[in-house]
Amino acid sequence: MSPNTTRPYVRQHRRTAPETIVAYVEPAGKDLWRVRYQRDDGALASLSGFTSKDAAQDKADSINKAQRGAGHPDPAAGRMPMAQWAELWFDSIDVARTTRAQYLSLTRNHLLPRWGTNPVEAIGNLAVHTWANQLRARGLAVSTVKTIVKLLTMMLADAADEGLIPTNPVRPRRRGRRNRTRTPERLWATPEQVLHIALQAARLVGNWAGVLDITAAWTGARWGELAGLQRINTHLDDGCLVVDPDIGSLHEVDGRLELGPPKTPESARTITLPPFLIDLLRHHLDTHDHPHVFVTADHQLLRRSNHSRRAMRPAADGNRHRHNPAIRLDPVKPGLTFHGFRHSHKTWLIADGLPEVAQARRLGHKLPDKIQEIYSHVAPEVETRLLNCLQKRWTDALAGFHLTTSPVNTPWSPPGLPEA
Repeated sequence: MSPNTTRPYVRQHRRTAPETIVAYVEPAGKDLWRVRYQRDDGALASLSGFTSKDAAQDKADSINKAQRGAGHPDPAAGRMPMAQWAELWFDSIDVARTTRAQYLSLTRNHLLPRWGTNPVEAIGNLAVHTWANQLRARGLAVSTVKTIVKLLTMMLADAADEGLIPTNPVRPRRRGRRNRTRTPERLWATPEQVLHIALQAARLVGNWAGVLDITAAWTGARWGELAGLQRINTHLDDGCLVVDPDIGSLHEVDGRLELGPPKTPESARTITLPPFLIDLLRHHLDTHDHPHVFVTADHQLLRRSNHSRRAMRPAADGNRHRHNPAIRLDPVKPGLTFHGFRHSHKTWLIADGLPEVAQARRLGHKLPDKIQEIYSHVAPEVETRLLNCLQKRWTDALAGFHLTTSPVNTPWSPPGLPEA
């Protein structure tokens, strides 16, 4: 062929395999339609019950779209009852025992009674949010309802990942009234109020309860950290308590008490003690020989609900409203919880001008700024100032207690505390 000869244009055709249609629609009776589809094993299956051809075609299209994608889900898998999926889901998750116990309780008491017999694919966004409104109307706390919905959302998200449903149907609500409810400020107590509550708790259930309350307020330790505190981690000669990373907290799981890790990795820490608290704890440890620092009068491990009912609530709220109580108590800080002692400790540190890093390290918090978290440290002179401030709050509380409060009839009189 000469150079001037024009090569005829030849259209290039790319060979492509014909698209496989694995789902199609066909009539199934008067005003009824069904979707026929091919399973992964080649068998022909069907989904029936569609009352319009358009609805059936939408389902067939979604099956074909999924078939062309990465996976080949079985459309019938979405018919699995929610109770069956929940059982499979719990077998797959890896969470702390306390978290698992909470999830199981919420599932048993709320999720399964409402959704247990429903197919997973039948759970819709509108129905879930309607149910959440009903739970709030029945008196459940807003935080509890949020946790319940979050749990259901996680289950449905994993169902979507496994191909039981195309997507997680639950979406955040973007309609409705704006929340104008102001979040109530956390209750906290002054050192004088803590001392008064501690003395009343001691009168109710024993001196150990008073020492526990004072230790909580002057260390900022959590309930589980103090209930799980053992003698081996109480170094009074060194003036500190150690929250162990593996057994530093007492957990109640399905009614059983067991030692385990504290709330977060940062919670494993060493908490220094002001001088008065070293003496108080040393006196307290001389009253029993149990391996744990804080136990009941009959040397049993502490249960939070029991302590709240028998000691914390009447000691903080008073019991003047009760008919003929064994010990008549005045209200000190109504509504204050045991966790409120931790808020009190934080408030005191802020008022005393202690650096944020000193507050975070003492309370077992993580600083929000990553750079600050890495490079911030608590200098020895800051730790000394912190302990001096806590010691002064104690001595001022003792002085204020004598000046503003009538004598409390209690046999509790360790060193440095008001005499009966």
